[in-house]
Amino acid sequence: MTNRSLTLSKPSAESFCSIELTGSKSESNRALILNALSKGKVGIRNLSSADDTAVMQESLKNAADHAPLINIGPAGTAMRFLSAYFAVTGTETTLTGTERMKQRPIGILVNALRELGAIVDYAEEEGFPPLAFHKGFSQKNNKINIRGNVSSQYITALLLVAAALPEGLELNIEGELTSRPYVEMTLSMLSEAGISYQWKENVILIPSRDFGDALITVEPDWSAASYWYSIAALSDAAAIKLPWLKKSSLQGDSRISSIMEHFGVSTEFTDGGIEISKVATGIKGDLFDLKDCPDLAQTVIVCSAALGHNATFTGLETLKIKETDRIAALQNELGKIGVKLHEDNGFYHLDCSGLHFPEIVRIDTYEDHRMAMAFAPLALKIPKVIIEDPAVVGKSYPSFWNDLEKAGFFIIDN
Repeated sequence: MTNRSLTLSKPSAESFCSIELTGSKSESNRALILNALSKGKVGIRNLSSADDTAVMQESLKNAADHAPLINIGPAGTAMRFLSAYFAVTGTETTLTGTERMKQRPIGILVNALRELGAIVDYAEEEGFPPLAFHKGFSQKNNKINIRGNVSSQYITALLLVAAALPEGLELNIEGELTSRPYVEMTLSMLSEAGISYQWKENVILIPSRDFGDALITVEPDWSAASYWYSIAALSDAAAIKLPWLKKSSLQGDSRISSIMEHFGVSTEFTDGGIEISKVATGIKGDLFDLKDCPDLAQTVIVCSAALGHNATFTGLETLKIKETDRIAALQNELGKIGVKLHEDNGFYHLDCSGLHFPEIVRIDTYEDHRMAMAFAPLALKIPKVIIEDPAVVGKSYPSFWNDLEKAGFFIIDN
């Protein structure tokens, strides 16, 4: 965290602009693991410019150079995916991250990797990073059970390396699968890389197979698009073009287009991308289930709060183990505009009865990129919004502040 902050003010005119988004971080990080496992046979086009993707690239390079210690900082995706990659390739290194990363549990994935035959130790606290990986992987099991309500990144990490296992992998998912679209994305990308799979009921079977030549083209990032939907929703009028986004997307966060219909934002899909427009002020929908797209939660909750809509949200179970405890962070920051977020047995209720827009509000970001970007559109309602530690957006959307300026927002670097 730094002492730097930005002050945002709304544009002098309505938002009519075209913004080219970076490639999807989720797709890029999966593609990098497939590229490494295939020894370069699986190529990548339109790789994300996100910090997390750069961290993944650098970590894979360092591993190839036999680095004894690899620090992925706050990159949770890199921690999970690299853990599986290092484990099954017998890479001898220690994988660590920030202090917050050391508080994020990883025992479920480590137990699964050990069942497969990996030699992994906890370098500090049991169940948490850092992790020490050792040579000598020998597959001793090809059937793994894993709960469906854990982070989908655990499941994806295992699926990404499955074809590289001598005996392949049969993954039995116990109970309801949380964040299902992320698992579907992984399997679609495996297919693009020439890896076959079978998914029947709760069992995913991936046979052992060598990678052939393939090229994966990464889509623009729908998660990044969500902030522009929020800007449209909070504007009096808006028409924002986002090139190259597709209706038939692999990304679960593409659901933002249907969610934001409830907030008066329409989406027109064309061959060249999408155009989003503010078409109505009325708000529809009281209950939003975000279990398949938890990364949209902050955007949708803040947007709903700013519109004074007392909505209820479910499917937020994983938010407490993200970059920060996102529930607590939302409660703290929404309180600054008089909005309360109550938890009731898995349901989260917005109470906007005390909503007010002060002349100035200072938003803490908790080292979380999505907190910064979800709250930035409040500048359309509040004369001055101060965002602390604005560099956190680099984790997924490095050009976010520049793109806001292109859209006419006034930004002062404090």
